[in-house]
Amino acid sequence: MKRSQDSGTMRITTVNLNGIRAAMKRDMKQWLEYEEPALLLLQEVRADPQIVTDLLGDQWRTIVVPCRIKGRAGVAIAVHRDRADLLHCENINGTDPMDPRTYLYEDENDVDSGRWVEAHIETPAGSTLKVVSAYFHSGEKDTPKQEAKMAHMPRISTRMSELLTQESHALVAGDFNIVRSRADIKNWTPNHNKSAGVLDEEIAFLEQWVHEGWHDMMRDLAGDVQGPYTWWSWRGKAFDNDSGWRIDYQYVTPQLAECARSFFIGRAQSYDQRFSDHAPLSIDYAL
Repeated sequence: MKRSQDSGTMRITTVNLNGIRAAMKRDMKQWLEYEEPALLLLQEVRADPQIVTDLLGDQWRTIVVPCRIKGRAGVAIAVHRDRADLLHCENINGTDPMDPRTYLYEDENDVDSGRWVEAHIETPAGSTLKVVSAYFHSGEKDTPKQEAKMAHMPRISTRMSELLTQESHALVAGDFNIVRSRADIKNWTPNHNKSAGVLDEEIAFLEQWVHEGWHDMMRDLAGDVQGPYTWWSWRGKAFDNDSGWRIDYQYVTPQLAECARSFFIGRAQSYDQRFSDHAPLSIDYAL
């Protein structure tokens, strides 16, 4: 069984895997067969490029950027080979797949590595789509982990501004590890300014980007509602009680926002059917 998709649209899916080897053991491939994304943006793959490529299989053309600290982070962009009708990616081969940029800033330190990859995709209409798979630091309030996160955010902001200026069709997607508002977390009051990901100093960056012109595409499509969420703790009854956080995003330029048609969050039907603590966020674009 496959999820329906309108003719002429491109499905772009982003998901944090919490480790691709663990996700595959939990039937991630079954989800891929159901979802059928044309473009797959992955975070926290936690594996070397060859392992990721082997696990995804021959049907995917893949760029993987691992973290230099073994067992952490890692991002990837994968294009489905059967979607040549939508994606003209003949330049994905050999040593220069999709002309990727595999870092956020020059002289990137180890803890910031494996968190940013971007590539150009050519659409059937002949336009160019810049896509980014990003994995922001999770942080931990009042610790060095939070300091690393807050040092990373201005660098992301600089690149976001550059992309908005340079690219008419651009998409930055992934696990931002920050909620944008009260609507994006079930338990706002006990977490606001007490937990990493719900601090005003973090939220300010997401709001700044929208103010500059980026569209938080899922929120635009969902409207002014509570949730829907994309992450639930493995612990306790968070998943069963839908005590979630919306921390996975697709931020897009105004021109690309006009092409968005629908979104879907692939929340598992039950706790034991989850392949990650995140659910995939898919958006269909008429390109």
